[in-house]
Amino acid sequence: MKGNGAIACLGWGSLIWDPGTLPRLGPWLWDGPTLPLEFTRESGAKKGGRGNRITLVITPGSAPIRSLWIELDTRSLNQAREVLARREGIPTSNHHAIGHVDCTTGERLGEGCDAVAEWARERDLTGVVWTNLSPKFNGEQRTPSVEEVCSFLNQLDANSRQVAEAYVRLAPRQIDTAYRSAMERDLGWGPVIK
Repeated sequence: MKGNGAIACLGWGSLIWDPGTLPRLGPWLWDGPTLPLEFTRESGAKKGGRGNRITLVITPGSAPIRSLWIELDTRSLNQAREVLARREGIPTSNHHAIGHVDCTTGERLGEGCDAVAEWARERDLTGVVWTNLSPKFNGEQRTPSVEEVCSFLNQLDANSRQVAEAYVRLAPRQIDTAYRSAMERDLGWGPVIK
């Protein structure tokens, strides 16, 4: 499939409300591919320390959630990968941390790439990029339980808790996950944007 030249970037977390220097065309659209998204990555850790929030990542086995997307103002898929990696603070050496589908060559990399490729074909896109970080908790590459996540968030100091709460509450309402429901119930962290 040739594609119409448009390259999309998928989003579900802070990229939506804080895109930074990501070169975008138009607004975020709410009909991205359905992916197993969940709050399962401990993030914001300093060297050797614990993180200060739990972020959304593609989590195999989680319920499918409709992601968001935006067209990027880039000339190539490689440039799209570079600008997303820069925005996410991901070193260029960690090339697996940015997922992509190239609709002109069929090349794919990352969790959910088959669903993303099918979605991209339906929209006649040339390519798609997304953050492809995995679940991580307590320094281990694993999916924490919802109880571990709520306990971790509940034990944060006041400043870290404020950062963590903002991340959860600012996530788009359509990112309605099981862990988010637990955080709303147990911590009172309802969404800012309905």
